[in-house]
Amino acid sequence: MSEEHEPSPTRWWTLGIVSLGTFMLMLDLSVVAIALPKIHEDLDSSFTDLQWVFDAYALTLAIFLVAAGSLADRYGRKRVFQIGFLVFTTASLACGLAADATALSLFRAVQGVGAAVMFAVGPAMLGHEFRGKERATAFTVFGAAVGLAVAAGPLIGGALTESLSWRWIFYINVPVGIAAVVIGALRVAESYNRKAPATDWTGLLTFSVALGALVFAIIRAPLEGWTSAQTVALFAASAVFLALFVVIERRLGDRAMIDLGFFRSPTFVGISLVAMIGNAAVMPSIFIETSYLENILRYDAWDTGLRFLPLTGAMFVTGALAGGLIGKVPFRVLLGGATAVMAVGLYLLRAAEADSAWTVLLPSMLISGIGMGAFNPARAALAIGVAEPAKSGVVSGINETFQQIGVAVGIAATGAFFQHRVADEFAATRAGEAMGADTAEQAAHGISAGAVDAVAQGAGALREQVLADGRESFVAAFQDAMALCAGLGFLAALLAFTLLRTRDLHASALSSVPPEPAEAPVAV
Repeated sequence: MSEEHEPSPTRWWTLGIVSLGTFMLMLDLSVVAIALPKIHEDLDSSFTDLQWVFDAYALTLAIFLVAAGSLADRYGRKRVFQIGFLVFTTASLACGLAADATALSLFRAVQGVGAAVMFAVGPAMLGHEFRGKERATAFTVFGAAVGLAVAAGPLIGGALTESLSWRWIFYINVPVGIAAVVIGALRVAESYNRKAPATDWTGLLTFSVALGALVFAIIRAPLEGWTSAQTVALFAASAVFLALFVVIERRLGDRAMIDLGFFRSPTFVGISLVAMIGNAAVMPSIFIETSYLENILRYDAWDTGLRFLPLTGAMFVTGALAGGLIGKVPFRVLLGGATAVMAVGLYLLRAAEADSAWTVLLPSMLISGIGMGAFNPARAALAIGVAEPAKSGVVSGINETFQQIGVAVGIAATGAFFQHRVADEFAATRAGEAMGADTAEQAAHGISAGAVDAVAQGAGALREQVLADGRESFVAAFQDAMALCAGLGFLAALLAFTLLRTRDLHASALSSVPPEPAEAPVAV
């Protein structure tokens, strides 16, 4: 099947299945946040265990994205997408049946492999099926699916957790996945690149090991120490395998998995960095904001989910409107503006206090929701617009890889920063000084995990003081963590305005994109 073709009569089925798959995999990034207290209680897990429920998923998502995109271009995008959906669905069932936190994290890692396939291949399928104005429409729907999943996760997770069990946030994927695979088999057309070179297995292996070692090192460094033997060894292994990968790719030339020439494009580098840093800002904020609502303001899972509805609504409406701007407004304006607005919203979370009403979060939810909703469709469209359609799977996979690195590293790094700030704040309180350094540090770990009441309950005569000081320490650390997230958002905006250029887009994407004003030449 050639890359140049008449509009496929099944393209809208393709859009539906890709959007559904993307909705499910993105939902599983955000839906877990709301269920963490129940998972913590049921599986007797620590704060680090809870982070791994997130990071195991995001880690394998990041590692396998480029490999999935590369294989899909050669062996068939529909075929590879279907396999990914099956892996995701089967692993979801296993997650629901997990008996302990270790098993849950392991199955989440497998689930992330299936999600990586869908996330990398989905935009490439849309890029193949849709052209011109229809492409903007397709990515509007795609972006809305991403935004709705991230924002609706707390509500859906709350409903399932309170009415049934936290396990149902995974079980729900099973019937949906089975139905999607059947419909995809019957209604979605196959597409691939007949000129794709033989699979670069050596490149796939070295790149995956390099990326896995790097992300794992960053996740574990806050706990093991940045200069520990394990951390140094992981960084060294990542550097060695990355160097091997570059050598291999240069020797293979046209047969390489990744065309290293992509990285000579400021726009390709820019959208990769913006995707990574933007997600490193957003996802930790949802993780910690959920904990604030449940553990400081004491809402249950369902009520917490309801209070995320303003964010959901803002993302959904803005995602639909922003998708319509693709092809009418330059990408640097869309993405730079979206991340700047998002950063403002995140900074407003610093207004939260231990005794605040939940409505203190409303301005942040509405403003950051607008930024997040506008970001998703523009990012996906630009990511595949920098290369010829035949290589859309690979470039989509690279961009999604950067995005998931941002999720994994953002949650790990911001989570470690949050824990550190809780410990510092609590140690300086009356309760912390009375408990002594070692006991106060242990108490701080419980407070950062949201177990403020449990820590206070075990403090004997200091119960009331620990409860008050623990809540204040949590909120002070929350404010600092949100300032960090906002700073990352502003950095993403600066990179978007600086690096993204319309003239770097491939001809297939230029037909629906307006020209930008003349720009000064940028050295490459």
